[in-house]
Amino acid sequence: MKLDAVQQAAQEQFARQSRNYGRSHILADVSDVQAGLEKINLPPVAQVLDVATGAGHTGLYLASLGHQVTCTDLAAPMLDRVREAAQERGLSVETRQHPAEEFPYAEASFDLVTSRVAPHHFSSPESFIRETARVLRPGGWFLLIDGSVPDDAEEAEEWLHQVEKHRDPSHHRLLSPRAWTRLCEASGLRVQSAELKTFKQPDLEWYFETAATSPENRKAVRDLIANAPASVRETFRLGEEEGKIVWWWPRLTLIARRE
Repeated sequence: MKLDAVQQAAQEQFARQSRNYGRSHILADVSDVQAGLEKINLPPVAQVLDVATGAGHTGLYLASLGHQVTCTDLAAPMLDRVREAAQERGLSVETRQHPAEEFPYAEASFDLVTSRVAPHHFSSPESFIRETARVLRPGGWFLLIDGSVPDDAEEAEEWLHQVEKHRDPSHHRLLSPRAWTRLCEASGLRVQSAELKTFKQPDLEWYFETAATSPENRKAVRDLIANAPASVRETFRLGEEEGKIVWWWPRLTLIARRE
């Protein structure tokens, strides 16, 4: 499996940190997935592909609903965590190791493709969307949930990109709702909804520990926070609570359908 530099960085990062993404992780709360699925009409037993599954929170939830789920990731230790969690919960999922930019599946293989809080690590969002459209059956669904930024908030987008890149060097880019919509439409995925909601980040130390951020990069992030311009402070509601730095991160839920 030949990987580009961005893919290699993501594989190494999440292989190292796989045990930080279990039940106690913030992503174990799948209420955002539940809300997205309320807008999607799936067959009783759907064929589901969960891309960059991480610890498998999304894929395992879908399996618990009775769907046939394939969980994929670049990092083999993450897939180990998925299999462990599936066994603990008495669930059955298939696991496959491959990049998000190239799928080893035939055309029209799935009823639903999901990817949650992972696409900002993808080296080519364009390739990911093209592959998603290719493997979806006509009328199939795409559910994307990821950190994002409001349309036209260029200063805030660049600030958050720098923060994320220092916190976790495997980060690549956050895309706005408009950018994701354009990619989907170009590949034959008709966007049904694209909604930004903000959620409160846990404190800054949690943010660092999850990614094992180096001391020098922690300092760089703190400097970016200290010098954040007014537009950034307003967009992310950046401030302090009980002596801890907190902010509200926009998260995009995009739902599209294969034409």
